[in-house]
Amino acid sequence: MIKRIIFFSGLLLTCLPAAYCQEHAKTIYHSEAYSIYQNKVVQDSFTATATSATSLTSDYKSPENGRYSPDIIFKFSINLRDNEMASGHDHKVTLQPVNGQCTTTVRFGKQFTQTAETTGYDNLGQNTRWVLRLDMREVLYAFEKQGFYTLYNGEKLYRDDFKGVYVAGNQPPLSWDFNNLNSQPGLQLTDEDHDGIFQTTLVMNSHDNSKTTASSWTLSKDISAFPAYHSDYLISDALYNLALEEMVKAVEPDSTFRTGKEWAGVWTRDISYSIILSMAYLQPQVAMNSLMRKVKNGRIIQDTGTGGAYPVSTDRMIWAVAAWEVYKATGSKEWLDQIYPIIRNSVEDDLHNICNPETGLVKGESSFLDWREQTYPRWMQPADIFSSENLGTNAVHYQANIVLAEIAGRLGESEATGKYLENAGKIKAGINKFLWMPDKGYYGQYLYGRNFQLLSPRSEALGEALCILFGISGQDQSISIVRKVPVTDFGIPCIFPQIPGIPPYHNNGIWPFVQSYWALASAKAGNENAVVESIAAIYRPAALFLTNKENFVAGSGDYAGTQINSDNMLWSLSGSIALVHKILFGLELRTDSLSFQPFIPEALSGKQSLTGFRYRDMVLDIETEGYGNKILRFTIDDIATNAFAVPATLKGKHRIKIILDGFTGAENTINKCANDFSPETPQVKYEDGILSWDIIENATGYIIICNGKTIDTTHDNHYRVESNGYAEFQVVAKGLSNTISFASEPLAVYEKDMCISLNIEDFAGPVAGEFRDYTGRGYIMLRKNENGDITIPVDIPEKGTYSIQIRYANGNGPVNTENKCAVRSLKLNGIDSGIFVFPQRGAGEWSNWGLSNVAIVSMEKGGNILQLSYRPENENMHGEVNDVAVDSIMLIKTGL
Repeated sequence: MIKRIIFFSGLLLTCLPAAYCQEHAKTIYHSEAYSIYQNKVVQDSFTATATSATSLTSDYKSPENGRYSPDIIFKFSINLRDNEMASGHDHKVTLQPVNGQCTTTVRFGKQFTQTAETTGYDNLGQNTRWVLRLDMREVLYAFEKQGFYTLYNGEKLYRDDFKGVYVAGNQPPLSWDFNNLNSQPGLQLTDEDHDGIFQTTLVMNSHDNSKTTASSWTLSKDISAFPAYHSDYLISDALYNLALEEMVKAVEPDSTFRTGKEWAGVWTRDISYSIILSMAYLQPQVAMNSLMRKVKNGRIIQDTGTGGAYPVSTDRMIWAVAAWEVYKATGSKEWLDQIYPIIRNSVEDDLHNICNPETGLVKGESSFLDWREQTYPRWMQPADIFSSENLGTNAVHYQANIVLAEIAGRLGESEATGKYLENAGKIKAGINKFLWMPDKGYYGQYLYGRNFQLLSPRSEALGEALCILFGISGQDQSISIVRKVPVTDFGIPCIFPQIPGIPPYHNNGIWPFVQSYWALASAKAGNENAVVESIAAIYRPAALFLTNKENFVAGSGDYAGTQINSDNMLWSLSGSIALVHKILFGLELRTDSLSFQPFIPEALSGKQSLTGFRYRDMVLDIETEGYGNKILRFTIDDIATNAFAVPATLKGKHRIKIILDGFTGAENTINKCANDFSPETPQVKYEDGILSWDIIENATGYIIICNGKTIDTTHDNHYRVESNGYAEFQVVAKGLSNTISFASEPLAVYEKDMCISLNIEDFAGPVAGEFRDYTGRGYIMLRKNENGDITIPVDIPEKGTYSIQIRYANGNGPVNTENKCAVRSLKLNGIDSGIFVFPQRGAGEWSNWGLSNVAIVSMEKGGNILQLSYRPENENMHGEVNDVAVDSIMLIKTGL
């Protein structure tokens, strides 16, 4: 439902008694979900009040505090994977304790249901002991009899690869974060008496401190070194000072930024997005120290991530944008000389490893959305994620190339300037050609698939905002994006619509730092309502929770219920500060000046001041009056100017005064809508010319796709197809509210003689056989100093387009963390033809074979030469271990 937003304006009662002001506080923002007044935030029965500019109180209690349903949904996991049963097939039990304890026995792989009717408000007794028993005898018997157990998806789990069995689920201490189940005590089941029954005892509904927050905040740190903000709105002043105090707390003893209260250390993307928002000029030296902590071998470090990080994850280049912001803040030539080779080396590696010449886009995981199940369909493996082309990540790479071109120009390298501007132009053109959705009026989430790519039509908030801020979208596009991207009661979710069955974090989550970038983009697009919505969406949680949280649930606005959270988050507090500096005062750092373009909504009209703002060798006291984005009068030390900027060469203390005169062509439309979920992703089978899938709940129909193109729609859960040559089928479910699911995993149908399969050990050695389940005589190991260059002659019966994949194993780390993704370059007949990535598939799981990404090449009839080699630009983030076991290589003719 579209909710009307009401804005009130009126005289501030600054000269009346405090009690009267509390009672008659001016309304800044009002919706059906919550309201913000001059001195307080009200949501349902909860109120947060600014008692002064340096103190806040809140009576907020998470609705989840004290609520604990006895209905438990759970599943078992071998080796920290979601591998017991197919997606959507879970165990369900209603816990009914006797004397505070209950016992449940489940057989691995067999769906278990033992539920009872509840009112929906029944709470499980506190500290209930749940004895969970898992019958693993069938698995152990298979280990003993044949050396492996076949999982539901056909994968073989070998006895030597069995590391442990865990339980995942929907209620704490359970979690659906399969990859990190080993970090929570009690979630691993053990077989102490070796009878094949694994067991654990969990304490359910124990006291949870994460569901409580402080009741008051009073400034306790010295923030006098930073700009002081004063306005007619006490809530704004107090939240600004709260953010400054948390910024001071975020500086570690070694003068680097701490990511958050619960997140120690420096993370590339976190510090970079924070520096861009406000840390570049508030704490430039700490920003420099933090950025240099994320450099190795003269290159930017990609944070640990999916499949062993780079090049599956590729958003490290936001570092370049942050480093450039620091230069604009300081004007330091030494800093410019230091960062230039680091950015250049990183971009050059990317040009070889992740650029797709067909689209002009770069490959890799969504920027900051680095928990794959939260934003990708479950069937996508890390190799598939590498091949995807994401909106936010491409916006980052566009701007990194722009930055590199700017630096090269300043350092007199004109040839390099042209090269990197050309790279940026290709990315921008690719974004607008392949990701823009004219029917929706905003960009899609990413291209994904295997041999044929589809566009996911979900919105991706950060990527949409970056395209506006970096100038990738034109003015009309920018206006359309802010008008049409869906926003919900509590702010803009990371993605929309949400993915069903995935707990809140990136999915069904709102992140204040993303909201801050959306606010900046909304101001640039000139949308007053969108700016007010964003300010309100940042003020509300900070005031009620009395800290700048990492995230909260999109559907409820509550911090409890997300998978991971933290107080004192660097990028959240940086965004809160940016609302004041970069929107209300319109500060923009340039290489030769500091410009001003305030954007003050009418709801925040009045006088505002920012005193003691330090920029290079000057200290500025800035005052604004009125509202809007049209400057009526701009003075420096009482002298009027139309430049609306101060030169970077200015020194000493100066006064800036800005009088605003409303908006120029203000745009106020936004797409306020209820939080929504797409249908579940179909799982498709093929037999005798018929595609079939389970009926998807709430689906109104299904879209049939062949080779990336829609060929038909149906209301049935089966469809007869005809394949002529190579055909790759997918099915998309249509939802009740015009949402659509992710496309199903590509299902390839082709004649056997269209596939050429070669055992790689026939072309290199030595041949190894220590691991299990290989084909042919064995496999070979590729290391930096072993089998560094392999030549594979192949005879092609027909000229055409061929897809190439390699069967491999990489047991150097888990699927979700670390940094040992293996990388190799491909040449076809002496010409560079792409790379293969071999992401980690499980720590120590060297018999867990999978497929690399797909390389698509054009091949001539007759003899062709493939070369697989290690090159310096193939270096991963580990720097030493770049190992993979390769078994076979498959070539399939997919087109003419």
